[in-house]
Amino acid sequence: MRMKILLIEDSKFQRIANERALVKGGYSVIHAGDGEEGLRVARKDIPDLILLDMMLPKVSGLDVLRALKSDMLVKHIPVIVLSGLGQANEVKLMSEGAAAFVTKSEKSFENSSSALIQAVESVLTQSKNIVAPTF
Repeated sequence: MRMKILLIEDSKFQRIANERALVKGGYSVIHAGDGEEGLRVARKDIPDLILLDMMLPKVSGLDVLRALKSDMLVKHIPVIVLSGLGQANEVKLMSEGAAAFVTKSEKSFENSSSALIQAVESVLTQSKNIVAPTF
């Protein structure tokens, strides 16, 4: 069974590019275009991993991360933060519950795509030892 990844990203270019890379890597991808939709889809579909852009309309990425990590239904799902702002906020985001941080760049998509797949594989490998709660 393929791992299901929720990609919460408002940039159509980034969403399509990341989805292609993830599908090529053997993952099943569902997506949301804003923070509000992302929270709804996460709670409905319970993905294995969430890729979360920080700059989102309706509900910010940071607020989505906080909401996910305070929700008993989905708090066990690892979240990889995607940001074009650089790694200045990495420590803060990790303290808020992010499992990893990936810098996204439209200029060098090959490198960011490779970094994304590496982060996904690393986080999923680490999370295999964590048992999800049952309700």
